[in-house]
Amino acid sequence: MKMNKSNCEKAEMLVEVLPYVNRFRDKIIVIKYGGNAMINEELKKAVMQDLLLMKSVGMHPILVHGGGPAINDMLKKLKVESHFEQGLRVTDKETMEIVEMVLAGKVNKDIVGTLNQIGGKGIGLSGKDGNLIQVRKKYLEKNGEKIDIGYVGEVEAVNKEMLESLIYSGYIPVISSIGMGQDGMSYNINADYVAGAVAKAVQANKFILLTDVEGIFRDYHDKDSLISRITLEEIEALEEEGIISGGMVPKVDCCIDALKGGVAGAHIIDGRLRHSILLEVFFDEGIGTMIDRDKEGVN
Repeated sequence: MKMNKSNCEKAEMLVEVLPYVNRFRDKIIVIKYGGNAMINEELKKAVMQDLLLMKSVGMHPILVHGGGPAINDMLKKLKVESHFEQGLRVTDKETMEIVEMVLAGKVNKDIVGTLNQIGGKGIGLSGKDGNLIQVRKKYLEKNGEKIDIGYVGEVEAVNKEMLESLIYSGYIPVISSIGMGQDGMSYNINADYVAGAVAKAVQANKFILLTDVEGIFRDYHDKDSLISRITLEEIEALEEEGIISGGMVPKVDCCIDALKGGVAGAHIIDGRLRHSILLEVFFDEGIGTMIDRDKEGVN
């Protein structure tokens, strides 16, 4: 049978990914899912295909998601006004009910449905299921005074036994960023921090954050200044210098916390690129910014 060039190139590609399949078989990879990859249907399907392929070759992906745009849309439809303090939504009881309905209901089940439709075994979870995510109430501080912003939480503990039981039974957990406080109430949590806490709890080999930028830049206005690899010590220095700012701060902070907690490597990549997860996991070049614990690298 005559083999065309295209098929030969595909075979070479399979050979290239084999070492990575072997390296990450039986390893846990936590992915924070957000941005355009959640909104664009083509990108959304590509992410689900990436998860299914990873699971099919013996890896254990866990997906954590937020859903800010969907929450904003629902609040607007219901004519519920949003108030913010230091960039965080002040979440009263009525708003929290809507947030939970959107995140744990519509967004989470849409993701699980898409994943299962292509042959996966996705299972949707909120932090309330099986006490998966236990939280403490978050307060802000302004001019030396404590500010109450309602039902907004910080992760206190993650039920890693539950997640391990699911992944080793063949499931792909899909987790919405809702947790439960000691008072039994639901709390909204920044999804970046949830993903980092999950990665730390299960000692993930990789922690990947999908964003709407190519990675971390030394100068955001200079696209040639993309940092492809950086150590934990170096990235903390960049944060202190104010080079890392805005929406990148919580992403970098959760990476730092995860790495200090034992996670092998953290990656901030462009979720606007189809199959960006596979490109990061399976190929030599990788994409975006890789953060290692030290100069030796761990992955």
